[in-house]
Amino acid sequence: MGRMDENGRRGPTQASRNMGADDGPLTIAMVVDTIGNKGNGTSNSALQYAHELVRRGHRVRMVGIGAPEFPARVHDIPLGSAIAARHQVQFARPDEALFRRAFDGADVVHVYLPFAFGRGARRVAGEMGIPVTAGFHLQPENVTYSAGPLRWMPGASGMLYRLFRRWLYGGVRHVHAPSEMIARQLREHGYANTIHVISNGYSPRFTPQGPSQRPADAGSALRIVASGRLSHEKDHITLIRAVAVCRHRRDIRLVICGTGPLLGGLRAEAARLLPQGTWSIGFHDNDDMPALLRGCDLFVHPSVVDIESLSVLEGMASGLVPVIASSDLSAAGQFALTDRSLFPARDAHTLAARIDWWYEHPAERLAWGARYAEHTARTYSVSSCVDRFVSMEREAIADFRAGRDPEFR
Repeated sequence: MGRMDENGRRGPTQASRNMGADDGPLTIAMVVDTIGNKGNGTSNSALQYAHELVRRGHRVRMVGIGAPEFPARVHDIPLGSAIAARHQVQFARPDEALFRRAFDGADVVHVYLPFAFGRGARRVAGEMGIPVTAGFHLQPENVTYSAGPLRWMPGASGMLYRLFRRWLYGGVRHVHAPSEMIARQLREHGYANTIHVISNGYSPRFTPQGPSQRPADAGSALRIVASGRLSHEKDHITLIRAVAVCRHRRDIRLVICGTGPLLGGLRAEAARLLPQGTWSIGFHDNDDMPALLRGCDLFVHPSVVDIESLSVLEGMASGLVPVIASSDLSAAGQFALTDRSLFPARDAHTLAARIDWWYEHPAERLAWGARYAEHTARTYSVSSCVDRFVSMEREAIADFRAGRDPEFR
């Protein structure tokens, strides 16, 4: 354990001063409340980063609920756990003994979420003389949209940004932000950290199929897919209403992949508005998503709140043209390469017009799908993202060795 400095903080241990050679493999402890559930984006992102890091020769220790080597227990929080469970999330119980086992000999600890588990991990890592980095993966607006009346309370999101900074990020110098949009939000809310904008990337499992396998005839059914939590901020209701007013609605097959608190309501609205047998809404296992996406034509993303949106990346990588809601609180609009891939958030009629246009122009749809797949592979592969993530971790280790103060409160 490191020596205490004059302010009562632990300094780097001898091991940490010798660790993490600039070009050598790192041992990274990744702290995520929920790891074993592939139904939420944070878990998926952590797992695919871990797989790529291991493929490159780094050592990764996953710490959280469902982790194979360092599993955490569930932390039940009145009301909060019930709300989180509807979004495929569980809170992990802080466990000092678990943290000490997982962090022993680690070069760096990376924390994903600002709840009690992540805060406990940061404290124990500090006591052990190990540097800590953090990712900002939970957008406060996602919380307020899921918390009923809190959504309409003036200043609620700003309060959560301050609370998250106090809980975790105020004591971490290097922070991973998945998009420029959320990095801008952090700066506007007073985060003075070194912010590294790095996409979550997408798994190489998502690839396009050959053009010859895709029908390009006008008049063929247009297969539309959307993917994400079935919650208010994802706004799938606008997609259902848009399909209902499309000129070609009887030639559209709609699949909405996900689960969440609005499952029943969305199914009821689809049954009311759409022709029978033309739609499906429900959970799809992540392992089945590559094949499902390759069998579709358009990926529609109506969400009004998104830190990045892994699902859009997966759709584009699979050769689908995206049609994305343009919203100040969503970073997903950054992926659009043409105005026909954007529509104003919550505007069902403009979305319907976009869908009709892509239906009526199948050759353009195929050409743009190929362009999106190539652009996504070049820009957002998990391999290129992990390169930048490792650079962030090495920079954090160097700063820690130099004794740079991590306090930003």
